[in-house]
Amino acid sequence: MHALSFNSCFGRVLGVPLLSAFLGIAISNGAVAQAGKEEARNMRLVGHVDLHGRNAYHPTIHQQGNRWIAYVGHHGGLAANPGNRQSENNGTSIVDVTDPKNPRQLFHIPGEKGEGEVGGAQMVRMCAGKMLSKGDPNKFYLLRSLGNTAHELWDVIKPEQPTLLKTVVSGIKDTHKNFWECDTGIAYLVSGVDGWKTRRMLQIFDLSDPVNPRHIRDFGLAGQEPSAPESKEMRRFDLHGAIRAGNRIYMGYGTFLDGVIQILDCDKLLRGNSAVANSLAPTPDNLTYPEVTRLFTSPRMGAHTTFPVLGVDVPEFARNSDGKTRDILVVVNESLRNECQAENRQLAYFVDITTETKPWPISNFQVADAGGNFCERGGRFGTHSSNENMTPIYYKRLIFLAYFNAGIRAVDIRDPWSPKEVGYYIPPITAKTAQRCTKVNGVDRCKVAIQTNNLEVDDRGFIYAADRANTGMHILELTGSARAIAKLP
Repeated sequence: MHALSFNSCFGRVLGVPLLSAFLGIAISNGAVAQAGKEEARNMRLVGHVDLHGRNAYHPTIHQQGNRWIAYVGHHGGLAANPGNRQSENNGTSIVDVTDPKNPRQLFHIPGEKGEGEVGGAQMVRMCAGKMLSKGDPNKFYLLRSLGNTAHELWDVIKPEQPTLLKTVVSGIKDTHKNFWECDTGIAYLVSGVDGWKTRRMLQIFDLSDPVNPRHIRDFGLAGQEPSAPESKEMRRFDLHGAIRAGNRIYMGYGTFLDGVIQILDCDKLLRGNSAVANSLAPTPDNLTYPEVTRLFTSPRMGAHTTFPVLGVDVPEFARNSDGKTRDILVVVNESLRNECQAENRQLAYFVDITTETKPWPISNFQVADAGGNFCERGGRFGTHSSNENMTPIYYKRLIFLAYFNAGIRAVDIRDPWSPKEVGYYIPPITAKTAQRCTKVNGVDRCKVAIQTNNLEVDDRGFIYAADRANTGMHILELTGSARAIAKLP
């Protein structure tokens, strides 16, 4: 068993493992939706901001002095900015959430032209300059994707007046969910690079000096490197995102089909294979060298989010002499289709990774369609992602899942063999909520539905949920028995 550490990848090794078949089910029930009305249990709406009616993807919340600022990435699209009365390509919304009851949109940084998965600036991460070894201690830095073609760094010391600092890399052909370590400055950028035999792979940069980004290496699965022969099988496994904890990187490939879960040794990944002259070159041996474990899911499952929950003391095992404490990987798939058509139901899976090289699936969690007629509501129904902030308020106790038209689900994971829903919140639709369509006998059938897309928590305990269907961002808090699990006052 290994204790959780947030030290640099160059620090001591942290053990953590992975997933395979999936056992056990936890079912949740919700009330039937009513247009214009919220549905809730043990969760309460604190505040809401409409984000100018833009379709939202990833929120990240950062404390800047005595202020709390939310940075929200958007998918592609176009909307009016009331602040300057201009139409702007969807990009990055900056919102002051110091008073979560009265969030104030401060600025919108336009993104790349395009619609949906093309254009926008969907991914955002933050680091304080004082955390970066060569950063300006008085500054705050925003890392964002620019559509599908670049990654940028912005100076946001004044959130109302962000300024472009540096283009980290451009000329790429795809982007997705990045990860940035503030303690080391290492950034794991999901990119599409010409020559690689996959739509998306990993570019690793040292951003500890934000003014002078340094490329470390490009990385993917062996068989995806530029010199590899063409392979339909290896092209299927496109990287979705990476999460670092201690000396391990948890990689998820695929979203709703053909998933791969990979655990990497951080030291080996960044330093390369010392047994060869060109230790970081994308050769099959060098790409395999840092790999601790690789797990292929069922072809009907993906690995959208791979969130490590390490050092869980399982109450049920308290009287056992061995195995009281376990490391768990929460693997969340993404629902992609509307009204449950043309895809499998997407769930969250729990894997015992206490022994890294021999992961074992132990349970899963899903919301029951019958509890809310979710397949009929319109839009997507199923999981998308979990929170990624490891704040002690919730870590090892609760996890929050974005569930599209089933809203936000709070899940008790203290016993990961039996995850249980303890709260939910489904926002009401508004005049800005966009319709979602599916083909029925060749004709579009369109419905208006909430589409909770991604969510995050802050270190105060608030939950932030961004809506894909233009409804804005909802700020929530726990109530009742769910709040007691978090030991919140």
